[in-house]
Amino acid sequence: MPQIPEKIHELTVGQLSARSGAAVSALHFYESKGLISSRRTPGNQRRYSRDTLRRVAFVRAAQRVGIPLATIREALAELPEERTPTREDWARLSEKWRAELEERIQQLNRLRDHLADCIGCGCLSLETCVLSNPDDVFGERLTGSRLMAERR
Repeated sequence: MPQIPEKIHELTVGQLSARSGAAVSALHFYESKGLISSRRTPGNQRRYSRDTLRRVAFVRAAQRVGIPLATIREALAELPEERTPTREDWARLSEKWRAELEERIQQLNRLRDHLADCIGCGCLSLETCVLSNPDDVFGERLTGSRLMAERR
């Protein structure tokens, strides 16, 4: 991994990519979504402050655990600009995501547990489909795994 001298306070997109492991296109995408920011040189080239390295690491770690980009952006907005997120920041922000992750884990466990039922039925003509109609929420109105628009 290329080292960047301490005296350099701004990084090019190529340097940020090389150091963070994120593709240049991903960095441009993150910037378009408001996750990171850059300034433009007189030649219209992007320059990122050094703290962007930690912000990119923060974004990538949050993405790996399934946090949506909009939620990551909200979390980063709570941090002061031009400051590197710390371990304490990560702990505080990630604590908010714990309940959401627990719910996703429960949903995935239910999906895993009912997958054999779904494969067995083939979705031909079930009154209750555990994937398309969990907990039979539509069972009182219609049957089957697909719903058609009701005619009035």
